Formats: sequence, structure tokens, C-alpha cells
Amino acid sequence: MDAHSRHNVTVVGPPDGRVVVLAHGFGCDQNMWRLVVPRLAERFRVVLFDHVGSGRSDPTSWSEERYSSLDGYADDVLVLCRELDLRDAVLVGHSVSAMIAVLAAAAEPERFGGLVLLTPSPRYIDDGDYRGGFSEADIAELLEALESNYLGWSAAMAPVIMGNPERPELGEELTNSFCRTDPQMARVFARATFLSDNRADLARVRVPTLVVECTQDAIAPPGVGAFVRDAVPGSRLVTLDATGHCPQLSAPEATGRAIAEFAAGLS
Repeated sequence: MDAHSRHNVTVVGPPDGRVVVLAHGFGCDQNMWRLVVPRLAERFRVVLFDHVGSGRSDPTSWSEERYSSLDGYADDVLVLCRELDLRDAVLVGHSVSAMIAVLAAAAEPERFGGLVLLTPSPRYIDDGDYRGGFSEADIAELLEALESNYLGWSAAMAPVIMGNPERPELGEELTNSFCRTDPQMARVFARATFLSDNRADLARVRVPTLVVECTQDAIAPPGVGAFVRDAVPGSRLVTLDATGHCPQLSAPEATGRAIAEFAAGLS
């Protein structure tokens, strides 16, 4: 099966526009980008896809061995870029896909003209002076809850991840997105996500990079964005006046504007 079919690829926007590839986070799919796509598609060729194990990707392509680490997802991104013959594309990675984007760009920098790392975290577990926001016990408890009762975990965690309690419909959307994901595939992706440590990989990035954080984010707390900016050579940090871990839903105008301005400013 080709990558286009395997990942349920969607392409919109002018055929001669610069390519912007949007990569979704854990428990989500390409639908999470729907509020920013119209703005981007006005001038960019926008490529959306579902990671294997998510959305409408091909479930027969999934294997626990391949997707037990973020390298498998990064390899998928590169295969997709090769198949579409992408060069100089802007790769936007949300949440865990920010680190997937880092791995892909480090491996084949010629494919990418720039990266946008949206609410990234290179390590979720605190380590010495580094503050990822969670202790080892926190993550162990999170994974145990997810593995024992995935639907219950989804209903409890999605509103925390989304933030914006005054807008409960956002948390409900994320809950529903989680619940559409196969529990076994979600368990494997969750372990790959929350146990990863990609801090050393940040220095390998050699393309222009924009780091985007929110003022309040329970998953990537204050300080993580600055850590990523300081570790990725020549990158810059933008802090959105937004709450939660998914600003493409909670603050789509600001998110779309940050991505569009960065992409337009690349040579």
C-alpha cells in the first residue's frame, strides 16, 4: 500500500504554493487541524495525514514493534515526503509530533524548509533541573490508568489536556477523538510518547524552526518552550495568548497566523 492510502492523505490549497505538512498529536487525527486549514490553504499547499493507528489510516499497516518508538512515526513522515517528492516543505508537528518532526528533519534536512513545533515537549518527566511537568510516578500512574481503562482515562484526561473548562465542547471533542482510537494502538503510542526523551535530538535540527507555546498548558508547562528554543540552533519562540495543549482548536486564528507568518517569511 502506498503512503497516500496508508495515511489517508488529504491535500488542499494552490498547487504552486509552498507545501505545509500538518502532523497531529497523540489520540488525534487530521481533523484536529480543520480550523486552521482554511487560513493556510489561501496561500499554501497543505498536506494532512493520519499517523498509522489514528484516524482513517490503514490499521493493517500497524505493528507494535514499529510504533513502540517515535522513530517509526518519523520514518513514516519521511516515506510520505519521498512519495510526494516534497522538498523545502514546512513541517508542523503538534505535541508529540513536534518531536517526530525533529527526528524527521534531523534525518533528511533537505526535505524541509522549516519546522513549526506546536506545544512541544522533548521529555515529559522531570530530570534534575529540567522540568517536563511530570514525575516518573505521575507518568507510571497515567500509563497504568490508560492501559487498564482506556475509555475512562480518555474521559478524565482529555479535558485536562485541552484546558479551557469554560468551553467544555473542546474537551468533549478531544475525548471523542481519543475514544475513536483503537485502545491497543493507543497504549503503544502513549508509551512511546510519554516515556520518550528527545532532548539530545534538538541540537541535530539544522532548518529554521519556530517553537509555539501557550501561556497555560498542563502538558507542556512554562519553561519547556524556552528549553526547546535554546536547544534548537537558531530557533525562535512565540507564546500564544491561549490556554491548553491544543491551540489549533482553542485559538485557531492565532495558531494559523503564527504558522502562516513563519512559512511566508522563509526564503
